[in-house]
Amino acid sequence: MSIRTIVVLLIGLALPTSLAQAQQPKKVYRVGVITFGGAWYETIDGLRDGLMQLKFEEGKQFVLTIRDTKGDLKAAEEIARNLEREKVNLIYITNASPTVVARRATADIPIVFCAGTDPVVLGLVDSFAKPRGRLTGVYYRVTDLTAKRLEILKEIVPKLRRVVTFYNPRNPVSIEASKLAREAAGQMGIQLVERHVASVEELRAGVHSLKVGQVDAYLQVSDALTVVQGQLIIDTARVKRLPTMFLLNSSVIKGGLAAYSQSLHEVGRVSAKYVQRILTGVQPQDLPVEGVDKIEFVINLKTAKQIGLTIPQSVLYRADKVIK
Repeated sequence: MSIRTIVVLLIGLALPTSLAQAQQPKKVYRVGVITFGGAWYETIDGLRDGLMQLKFEEGKQFVLTIRDTKGDLKAAEEIARNLEREKVNLIYITNASPTVVARRATADIPIVFCAGTDPVVLGLVDSFAKPRGRLTGVYYRVTDLTAKRLEILKEIVPKLRRVVTFYNPRNPVSIEASKLAREAAGQMGIQLVERHVASVEELRAGVHSLKVGQVDAYLQVSDALTVVQGQLIIDTARVKRLPTMFLLNSSVIKGGLAAYSQSLHEVGRVSAKYVQRILTGVQPQDLPVEGVDKIEFVINLKTAKQIGLTIPQSVLYRADKVIK
């Protein structure tokens, strides 16, 4: 047998194996996403951009199965159970409240969270450095900035005496945020008017029942329902000429007066490395929780003019962004 014949035979024997390897499909990871919707879609956009920067391609290496609960905690709990039953590889959650119920509703699946409230306080992890469980992720200080928002609101409205806030009293994140608002208001000599709402209907009724002059301003605390229904509050406050302080910058872009917060897009971008590393074999307990620290103060001068409010120059100078 000639050398040429032997080479041809060897190539022929190797070819089926090479073709089989080439034709073998690559693993596509399934990520179940739980969001309260609204502004939190910015977090999902940031996640996509972050994974793209990590050369992790959507549709080829991973797919996102997005479930929007529209601020409903019971829905979030049921969705988490279903995603685990469907055997997705990981659950990604855009905010703290649904993470609390998803942790309770699931048993084994890894969870990457974007929490606006201290995840240690909420019991999601043992510590920032050593999560010690199947949850880890990114922390951005939404709830912790409650007192600072009220302080800025008082600078915007120097004669501030009575501030109204709406929240769901059954939401653990809202309970913590309202406590911080209450303590800060007491220290500043401001009366905090707390209105409990557990549904869109109750929130709508509460907002519409506010009389002109009844309160001096609105302060949004960390509450999923009021964030998702932010436009309702923005529109009503404008009609009632009520200054507003929101959690998220997107609310100011839509017509709110002011906000003091981090970028949700940046939060999502930073969280992408947790998703990528866990999907490729790293355990959540080995990934310390990371904080996103950059905070922006945004004011909408157009809204201020519409409600007849003059923003002090000292406040405008400190704003990172002024919408005119």
